[in-house]
Amino acid sequence: YLGVTEGYFFPHAFEVSANLRDRAEHLLAVEVACDRQTDRTAKRNLTGVFQHWDCLDPDWNPGGIWRPVRIEETGPVRISRLRVLCAEASADSAVLQCTAVLDAAEAATVQVRTTVGGAAEHVQDTPLASGENTVTWRVTVERPDLWWPHALGDQPLYDVAVEVTVEGELSHRVNRRTGLRQVRMRNWIATVNGERLFLKGSNQGPTRMELAEATADDFERDTLLAKEAGLDLLRVHAHVSRPELYEAADRHGLLLWQDMPLQWGYSRSVRKQAARQARELVDLLGHHPSIAIWCGHNEPVSSGSAPERRSADAPGTPTPARSRLPGRAIAAQQLPTWNKTVLDRSIKRALERSDSTRPVVAHSGVFPHVGSGGTDTHVYFGWYHGNERDFPRFCAAVPQNASFMEPERWPALDWETLGRTRALQKDQFDKHVAPAGFPTFDAWRAATQAYQADVVRFHIETLRRLKYRPSGGFAQFAFADSYPAVTWSVLDHLRVPKAGYQALAAACAPVIVVADRPAASYAPGASIALDVHVVSDLRTPIAGGRVTARLTWPGGEHGWAWEGDVPADGCVRIGTIQAVAPEAPGPLQLDLAFEAADVKTTNSYASSITPPRR
Repeated sequence: YLGVTEGYFFPHAFEVSANLRDRAEHLLAVEVACDRQTDRTAKRNLTGVFQHWDCLDPDWNPGGIWRPVRIEETGPVRISRLRVLCAEASADSAVLQCTAVLDAAEAATVQVRTTVGGAAEHVQDTPLASGENTVTWRVTVERPDLWWPHALGDQPLYDVAVEVTVEGELSHRVNRRTGLRQVRMRNWIATVNGERLFLKGSNQGPTRMELAEATADDFERDTLLAKEAGLDLLRVHAHVSRPELYEAADRHGLLLWQDMPLQWGYSRSVRKQAARQARELVDLLGHHPSIAIWCGHNEPVSSGSAPERRSADAPGTPTPARSRLPGRAIAAQQLPTWNKTVLDRSIKRALERSDSTRPVVAHSGVFPHVGSGGTDTHVYFGWYHGNERDFPRFCAAVPQNASFMEPERWPALDWETLGRTRALQKDQFDKHVAPAGFPTFDAWRAATQAYQADVVRFHIETLRRLKYRPSGGFAQFAFADSYPAVTWSVLDHLRVPKAGYQALAAACAPVIVVADRPAASYAPGASIALDVHVVSDLRTPIAGGRVTARLTWPGGEHGWAWEGDVPADGCVRIGTIQAVAPEAPGPLQLDLAFEAADVKTTNSYASSITPPRR
């Protein structure tokens, strides 16, 4: 018996020297277990979305060996753990903070040599006792090439090599590839190397439901699709992915919000294991410059599956808080619970003790409540709660970073099968884009995609108008499907874009011109007043810009024009469109354009003139 392998995302190592000396032939037997979580309010497996999510097949079991098994031979001292963190970074110097666990066969004095590319070297002699020894040291890199998110600069990477020699002989060598940068977050506004960045992001579940079968090309493609959509950040949603994702994000300058694999409700028995796995997470991924934020737990106030998925749950399992009645949802947010009050504090503390170089969020999707300032806000206007036009009013009351969900679309399959195994929420479609209102499937499909695109676009426009005052960014839910399903993603499992992907890319352009969204309709003679803004993520001011607005209706139009400058990385109110709705009923169209020396962007809004009902 070699040992236990609890914890799916990090490697497990066992000393087998004595076993190998005993005989010439060997058989390695591994007992694999991934128990079904019958009580999803008190799960015991820390598998995150793989065993409890409304975007994966609930009948699927993720158990198995999903990473390579190998035998590694070393000298008498082995580097059993190595944590490399960028503690400081500026144009003048950067500091790598290294922590290693050295496993020595017997007491000895060893030399630990660290090289950072060709830029720096650190050598120290260290006495070791027999067994495991923890050693810490720092390496300073003078005049470093800093790593930046793709919107701010380049992504130079350094190869860090740590070698342990015993009596002049190499005993073990471990390599890490890292980038030198500093990430901070205050009031949910992030800075990288001192540069403020409004985080335009999306949530990404497992690249494939069968994560072991994903390829390096899959992760490269997803990273590039995120960049092409104008995103700065992907949230690795309630799971830990393959090494290829983090390597691709490092190369392409895509920031990552990395979750622990915890979602909704857990048993009290997991607290110690969760804290241990938080430390393992930092050891495994802490050297990646793309990881900007650690998060302990997704939606700890939610504990069950959506109503359509009850066939996969124990009888009576509660529904997620996001789909509960408002009163129950508010109570779940405000009252103390073991998950968010005890478990998540333990995880946060373990992450902060292991890594003081990054922001740590205890949990995601928790409103401000007694004893806490809250976290990012999960909003579902236009799907679970209310009308999608209610979102701007909500933002005025609950600012900060936001995650939001867009509506789904559906293929022509059996409703019951779709609801049970393919994540479709038929009752929500009936509320917002009811099939009875469309003559054909194709017409309904187009309408569902158009509705999703509107929610994506207008939510992002609202949040970008609140840039830094006070919003720090957003993470749209979700980016790409893990398997053939009917979900909130803007890319399907084959990465075929839905209309929502184009809406996401347009709304995340570096410079956009936006107006307050017109009402769905106006009565003849009604007053129209809409503020116009230009939002720029560019690092330099835009001088001499010109904004034009044109309001048109059958038989008439009215125009406005403004000129001025747009500050770097800012949002500026240009002016106000004031008009009186025409008397004749019909469509009403607002077209906006912004032009400067090197920038040109347009936008449009549709409304109508509708006489009041008699």
